[in-house]
Amino acid sequence: MEGLIYVRLRDSGQVFAYNAAGFNVKEGDYVIIEHDRGQDYGQVVPSCAARGKDENRCCKDSQSSQDSGGKEAPKKILRMAKEADIKQIEDNRLKVKEVFSSCVKKIGEHKLDMKLVQAEYSFDRSKIVFYFTANGRVDFRNLVKDLAKVFKARIELRQIGVRDETRLFGGFGPCGRELCCAKFLKDFEPVTIKMAKEEGLPLNPPKISGICGRLMCCLSFEYESYKLLAKGLPREGEHVNTPQGKGKIMSINVFSRVASVQLEDGTWITVSYKNDK
Repeated sequence: MEGLIYVRLRDSGQVFAYNAAGFNVKEGDYVIIEHDRGQDYGQVVPSCAARGKDENRCCKDSQSSQDSGGKEAPKKILRMAKEADIKQIEDNRLKVKEVFSSCVKKIGEHKLDMKLVQAEYSFDRSKIVFYFTANGRVDFRNLVKDLAKVFKARIELRQIGVRDETRLFGGFGPCGRELCCAKFLKDFEPVTIKMAKEEGLPLNPPKISGICGRLMCCLSFEYESYKLLAKGLPREGEHVNTPQGKGKIMSINVFSRVASVQLEDGTWITVSYKNDK
């Protein structure tokens, strides 16, 4: 794989575009990259097309995240991760556990209303990123100064939402599959109750919410497909004329394009609708 590739930075799930010219890399490979004034590591992930995103838009977003406006070309990867690099990554993951515990104590000392979720070292340990959740804005300037003195590294505190927190921890949804946010979603799209209605789901919060407590992400990227499949079909509750007489649509199966209809005499029938394609 040469040319433009997409790399998930560290373990946080952020995806950026990089130029892999001169390197034979494939999905799943670890690479050492230049990022934010230092060396860092990342893992090659599928292209935007495989993620159900518009590739041009994703390219633009990825570049702008790296180079202040997307005016510069994507940066090149420095090298493929060697055995020693992988060991360094594993050592960083172990060492950051101590860092995490120390930060929790410092948060308590500063009496800040925030919950530390995760910490990450950059590859060269020149930077530590702390992810936290909070109900509102938190003035953590003194905490950052304190942490910088203790760890002798650049400190970044990043406030995230409950969806981001769930993405970091991962898990499995009610469908039994790995969470979409942890497996392939790059961005969180808006999700509305209207989308659940379009799928004919019961509007019961526990039934249509993910483990983060928000509406399930799959409702968003399935919405357009359901609208397309439902094209030409009557709506539930609509009154229709059938060869057997007038009736009311009681339920719709958009995949088989079959409606259950209750006639005026109480009889139930099924009506098939041709696909307009």
